[in-house]
Amino acid sequence: MVQWHLFLLKFQRSNDMSNVKNVFLALGALVALATATPSYAQSSCQSSAFPAWLEQVKAEAASKGISQRAISAALDNVTFDPGIVRHDRGQKVFKQSFEQFSGRMVNSYRLSKGANLLKQYAGLFQRIETQFGVSGPILVAIWGLETDFGSFNGSFPTIQALATLAYDCRRSAMFREELFDALRIVARGDMQPAEMKGAWAGEIGQTQFMPSSYMKFAVDFDGDGRRDLVRSVPDVLASTANFLKNYGWQRGAGWEPGQPNFAAIKEWNKSDVYSRTIAYFATRLANGSK
Repeated sequence: MVQWHLFLLKFQRSNDMSNVKNVFLALGALVALATATPSYAQSSCQSSAFPAWLEQVKAEAASKGISQRAISAALDNVTFDPGIVRHDRGQKVFKQSFEQFSGRMVNSYRLSKGANLLKQYAGLFQRIETQFGVSGPILVAIWGLETDFGSFNGSFPTIQALATLAYDCRRSAMFREELFDALRIVARGDMQPAEMKGAWAGEIGQTQFMPSSYMKFAVDFDGDGRRDLVRSVPDVLASTANFLKNYGWQRGAGWEPGQPNFAAIKEWNKSDVYSRTIAYFATRLANGSK
């Protein structure tokens, strides 16, 4: 689920989504902004240095039943990254109106691409709707807004990002639990640590699941024995539908503001502007607008 850091990045992208260069220019601008701020390497509230703290985390993970193999594979070479903390400190509230944001994000590229994907995966969307009750347009809208249909999932090493934020004092408890869930993903064989790259706050995959949501809602819909939200389109879309179903999605009901399923979209992202944009995008796709 999208966070403010990806929210701002997506807003900065060009309307020509085929121009990948613009994505990296936007990332470069964010990095430059982050590095211009004061160092936060010493900002942690932890009483011990990061290596000693990490040993404590390893011991706690083992006490929770996470395998030593997974703990070692994920944490043995992890270091503290002050750049992650700068990203966390540098978040700013998004202040675009719905009209401004949706007008930019629901553009001709995404509408055309989304319509083509609905046709390409028509059989898959039918299977997902049969099982979870969530129709294709809402899934495609989320997919497109989160990562441009999987074209850019993020490049930050997930384990390092989570460990850094768990060590830092701002939201230590939350990210400590997310780190343990990331270790559980490794332990159950869904992903290897090197494969886990995404947003700076730990979101993974084509629709940006936090590890805790990955553990709760990810499903193996392609039947290969793994829940792969990075490479498997069936797993990505079915898992997104499973999330919505578990937050009260009603089969066949409307999703616009004021309709029954808008509340489930708000669970996906609590920003009213973003949630309304998902609903608007899905309605455009359902109506065949390009």
